[in-house]
Amino acid sequence: MRIEKNSDGFSLFFNNREIIRHTSTQPWIYAGRGDADFKMHLGNFKIENHMTERIGLTDYELIEDNAVTTIDFSRNGIYSACVVVYEENKRLIIEFKNTCHNINRIWLRIPSRETEHIYGCGEQFSHFNLKCRSFPLFITEQGVGRNKKTYSTFMADCLEGAGGDYYSTYFPQPTFVSSDKYYCHVSGSSYMEFNFKNPDFHELEIWSVPQKLVIGSKNTLLELLEDMTELLGRQPELPDWVYDGVWLGVQGGTDIVLKKLQNALDKGLMVSGVWAQDWEGKRITYFGKRLMWNWEWDQKLYPNLDKEIQKLRDKGIRFLGYINPYLAVEGSLFAAAEEKDFLVKNKDGLDYITDMGAFMAGHVDLTNPSAFEWYKNVIKTNMLDFGLSGWMADFGEYLPTDAVLHNGVSAELMHNLWPVLWAKVNREAIEEAGMLGEAVFFMRAGYTGSQKYTTMMWAGDQNVDWSLDDGLPSVMTAALSMGMSGIGLHHSDIGGYTSLFELKRNKELFMRWAEMGAFAPIMRTHEGNRPDENWQFDSDDETLLHFARMSKVYTMLSEYTKAVVKENAQKGIPVMRPLFLHYENDKKCYDIQYQFLLGRDIMAAPIYEEGKRSRSVYLPEDCWIHLWTGKEYGGGDYEIEADLGYPPVFYKKSSEYKELFSQIGKL
Repeated sequence: MRIEKNSDGFSLFFNNREIIRHTSTQPWIYAGRGDADFKMHLGNFKIENHMTERIGLTDYELIEDNAVTTIDFSRNGIYSACVVVYEENKRLIIEFKNTCHNINRIWLRIPSRETEHIYGCGEQFSHFNLKCRSFPLFITEQGVGRNKKTYSTFMADCLEGAGGDYYSTYFPQPTFVSSDKYYCHVSGSSYMEFNFKNPDFHELEIWSVPQKLVIGSKNTLLELLEDMTELLGRQPELPDWVYDGVWLGVQGGTDIVLKKLQNALDKGLMVSGVWAQDWEGKRITYFGKRLMWNWEWDQKLYPNLDKEIQKLRDKGIRFLGYINPYLAVEGSLFAAAEEKDFLVKNKDGLDYITDMGAFMAGHVDLTNPSAFEWYKNVIKTNMLDFGLSGWMADFGEYLPTDAVLHNGVSAELMHNLWPVLWAKVNREAIEEAGMLGEAVFFMRAGYTGSQKYTTMMWAGDQNVDWSLDDGLPSVMTAALSMGMSGIGLHHSDIGGYTSLFELKRNKELFMRWAEMGAFAPIMRTHEGNRPDENWQFDSDDETLLHFARMSKVYTMLSEYTKAVVKENAQKGIPVMRPLFLHYENDKKCYDIQYQFLLGRDIMAAPIYEEGKRSRSVYLPEDCWIHLWTGKEYGGGDYEIEADLGYPPVFYKKSSEYKELFSQIGKL
């Protein structure tokens, strides 16, 4: 860290990167006040900001004392803010101290270059490079369509206000990574907005006084991710059984599930798990098939399931279920939580009951230690002891900002932290049962800290279409942005989930999504919200045989994938990676978002447009082998043929796994 003073201000540098640039006309910090209205409907938030004042804190006093620098910013005696700057574990810490009590808005400006690329901010579906755009960081439903110019988004907005936008995400995070090889993380949980539109600076808007900023800077982007994940946390390795085949998303009762499974096995599908989300019951609503939200085995729908789970395990197939942090009001668990006073309250002191879409539910108050332990024991007893080897730990976005919580903290500040608490409940249940490394749960919602707890993320409820913002292509963007935010294990529902407004999954979409899923850490299907209207893995034999072949690709890759997952657990290097992580000097790599590296040695360029039998692929300078033909390619742009079952995939000729890859190419 060094400081350079001038006649009109100063600049603070860390590893030769300018972090603070402060002058009388362009101050580093602005302060002010405001309030906001948060309106939630079905997990979608409409937020209106009412800013009453914003003032640049142009005046400053800078005191250097050994390795600590204290900077007092102020303006005309109205607002003042003090930061203490120091190095800790080779990172720069900018800690806020003694800030004027009437400030509840802070704006900070980090110097930028016009050609700089920005990544991260959690899970982003529309844009990988965030430069030239602004991103609100507040957990919400992803939103149907996520593009205000599309018909599906327009209709969703008209009917439920659920259309979303390019920035809507289940998993925001106040962390960005720069192509200039530094990251910036804001420690805090309030609403924030990171604005990367200005060519000269990034403006971070924070609706509270943050605890601190943490800046990391390294010589390479790989080293940078390793340092960032050391700070934020890393996901553990996956259980070995995961790699033995797909997680087959089926539902409808014991007989239906076993029949579908047997048919799939007879056609050669490699299956490691059966995922039946309706193990605890189902309901039919206007949205489609929904669940009962009472986390107990539905013995009427799934007779003899306890015995069948053991039979499946004897065959090497695990059984997975579903849970979320809410309880339907008609269920026995809701009654138990209500009696114990374990539910989130409204301002009148009554249980906060929320419309979840055609039924009502209460929120378990995870800030109440007794409720936390109770819900953890629900998971341990009703799921792990029952024989489940994993589950979807869904939702986490719906905490209303006007709720009253046991810990007394404002729900506006707890909203972003809610899925972190939810992840912690699931993780501790598995750990206390002695099943970490044996059982696995996967989540869609998250925030800073989720990395320490969740065992796997998934992309959420994509449309069953090819749209860039909410269809098949969007999950590639999501995986890459999550990787650059420090969450390296990610997958998606093969075929998508949301079927509304005449959207229906077709055969080609499922087959192309399955091709992409074969090159992810987990390969899992979902029937979707309207199973009977959508193409499924077993809708015809051609689809099932195609799926079986891609499942063999996935299982044959297991030795390689395990090694890549281990690297993520040890160093925080994501499994699905942007090209520039290994080709930093290639400028073209920084704007590619529909290709990815699986580990270091595999380049995957899935087909993401309907009707296409080829696509343009960019290969960085190296010696690449086309997986299916064995043809060698150097660096450059190529138009690669890609019939169904043969997505554009390459491997490095120098890879120690080249013999394995060669065998896969013969399938």
